[in-house]
Amino acid sequence: MDRNTADYMGMLATVINSLALQDALENAGVETRVLTAIEMKNVAEPFIRRRALRHLEKGRVVIFAAGTGHPFFSTDTTAALRASEIGADALLKATKVDGIYDSDPRTNPRAQRFQTITYGDALRRRLQIMDSTAFSLCMDNKIPIVVFDVFREGNLRAAAEGRPVGTRVIAGD
Repeated sequence: MDRNTADYMGMLATVINSLALQDALENAGVETRVLTAIEMKNVAEPFIRRRALRHLEKGRVVIFAAGTGHPFFSTDTTAALRASEIGADALLKATKVDGIYDSDPRTNPRAQRFQTITYGDALRRRLQIMDSTAFSLCMDNKIPIVVFDVFREGNLRAAAEGRPVGTRVIAGD
């Protein structure tokens, strides 16, 4: 499949996931807005930085969908870009692992999980936290990255509330 087509399909998939998340949050009484990088008026609002900031000022959860709207950019890079654009306190990387390890815990039973690690230490150890563009954006803008297991009950709420969960990547050296 052509890379451009595949990337656009992935962007559309993020819109579907965003609408599902919006529905779940609104059913829990949380006011949300989905903003997309690809215009789809009947489904969500277009991403406009000032609009996103206004929704946040009003206490709404803002869900960013459809990546950057351009192929060849990962969801990690888009997350880092949007976090930078809105001045986020942290970037939450919800995954299927409970943090960052010194080696792959699936193949190394002695792998050690970090509670915190600096950007510099992560680079020196060549840890694959996210793609280099996303990692650099967060590092340059001093946005902490929180990597946590989204499938563990209560982790998403804990991360969103700033409570310790997973591993936190911070500035420091």
